[in-house]
Amino acid sequence: MLSDLSLYTLLFLFIAAFGAGLIDAIAGGGGLIQLPALLIGLSDFKTVEVLGTNKSISIFGTTASARLYRKSVKSDPKFLLALVIPALLGSIGGASLASRLPTEYFRPVVLVLLIAVAIYTFTKPELGQVEAMKHSTKHRTLLGISIAAVIGFYDGIFGPGTGSFLVLAMVGLGFAFLSASAIAKVVNVSTNLGAIIVFGLNGVILWQIGLTLAIANVAGAIIGAKLAIRGGSTLVRKVFLVVTVALIIKVALDTFKSF
Repeated sequence: MLSDLSLYTLLFLFIAAFGAGLIDAIAGGGGLIQLPALLIGLSDFKTVEVLGTNKSISIFGTTASARLYRKSVKSDPKFLLALVIPALLGSIGGASLASRLPTEYFRPVVLVLLIAVAIYTFTKPELGQVEAMKHSTKHRTLLGISIAAVIGFYDGIFGPGTGSFLVLAMVGLGFAFLSASAIAKVVNVSTNLGAIIVFGLNGVILWQIGLTLAIANVAGAIIGAKLAIRGGSTLVRKVFLVVTVALIIKVALDTFKSF
């Protein structure tokens, strides 16, 4: 399967996977780089195969960055565990329905949500700079479970902005941007796994290509996580805003194309 790709195409995809891992490790949004690159580089393959392969690459980088975050940013393991299962199940459910529901209906709603996220974050510079929990442990966990299930379902069925939504949702619960990104990575591993289970069972993942490009994605993720940990919540917030604006532009273009 790798033999079907030219050296230039493979190099192009390696660079894209590296950049995606880097950006995604800091504030999410790696799919902005990686998925379009895969759609271009793997144009001879079916779209569903490209989508499945994208997830098989991302899960390695997300796992690598999640491990680094866990070593440097302490999160409540019980809270994380409570979010992982509903995120996994939500993603499986979403991915199972992905081929049956037209995704163009989601784009206008996602566009509005992303614009609201960008405006809200930009107008509140103090948001997520320090941790200030807004709920009791029990209430926060219940909200986290609901958030993980909904965003997991969204990631399985559509996907763009999943990392951004996860980060802002955790910030909304009172976590600082750095801690929110650390939690988001763990949840994102689970949503990727859910989609991979569905894509894998349907035999639409190009494993040879996915595992090869995962090397570049992991390398980018390690560097990105280290930069985020060093730069703290201030850096994560800045990259988060840039990624969100880029997502707005991408989803807006896709939305208008479909009309």
